[in-house]
Amino acid sequence: MATVQFGKETSERGAFVRQANRFTDRITADGSSGWRAEPGRYRLVVCLACPWAHRAVIVRRLLGLEDAISLAVVDPIRDEKGWRFTLDNGDRDPVLGIEYLSEAYLKSDPEFAGRFTVPSIVDVETGKVVTNDYPQITLDLSTQWREFHRPGAPDLYPEDKRAEIDALIEPIFHNINNGVYKAGFAGTQEPYEEAFDALFAELDRLSARLENQRYLVGDQLTEVDIRLFTTLVRFDAVYHGHFKCNRNKITEMPVLWAYARDVFQTPGIGETVNFDHIKRHYYATHGAINPTLIVPKGPDLSGWSEPHGRD
Repeated sequence: MATVQFGKETSERGAFVRQANRFTDRITADGSSGWRAEPGRYRLVVCLACPWAHRAVIVRRLLGLEDAISLAVVDPIRDEKGWRFTLDNGDRDPVLGIEYLSEAYLKSDPEFAGRFTVPSIVDVETGKVVTNDYPQITLDLSTQWREFHRPGAPDLYPEDKRAEIDALIEPIFHNINNGVYKAGFAGTQEPYEEAFDALFAELDRLSARLENQRYLVGDQLTEVDIRLFTTLVRFDAVYHGHFKCNRNKITEMPVLWAYARDVFQTPGIGETVNFDHIKRHYYATHGAINPTLIVPKGPDLSGWSEPHGRD
């Protein structure tokens, strides 16, 4: 049986439990899924603070899909109704015509009672959510939208490296991507410490792996690098203090710090990072963790532009 802790679910022993993705339809090149990859048909809804949504923003940018899939950005501060389109004129998304992402969720499933999550891909014509399955969204952008990739777009999920990429994705998700949340939203000491230990053990393993190679699967940036990066880029600003992941900052781990800067400085990636949204979302949304809702001034973020020396 699960209980609610800090607006999230926790197990009886206080361990964080991530909500399952409600909408898991896929958009495919041939339309066999019921949804065909077609330019202009879909709208990607994201929060720039969210690491899961940030993945989709990066992949969309690197592959040159900006004209094929439009982008909606929600306010980094949620209210009791969820994600809001207050960054748009009239507090309403100009394409979908809605004020809250929840409207698309409830149009798709009037009985839905969970959290309304980003990223979500919405069918523009019907206004219904096609998918909020964030792990699959980016893979499908790479494999099912190839016809619409820009000339020279990188292959972020190459067939000959998929087994190695997939093998890395699993522990990175459990111990790092979701691991910071398992630490931050733990309701009791023991699951917090378990998550903390697993997080830094995995970071240490990856640091050792990256000592002698530029990226996680060699000399090519792939999907797994993007998945790791969206956690690393938030680590010192948010997870180190707010989620109590404080054995080290990433800036205190030389290999990972140089690697993170390398990815950040890749054309098309650094410009997708919005530290203002990141900090305001975490510190001003999780009132149970940060009751004053004060957003810290630090840390110094200027180092992200310093030479990384990994090329």
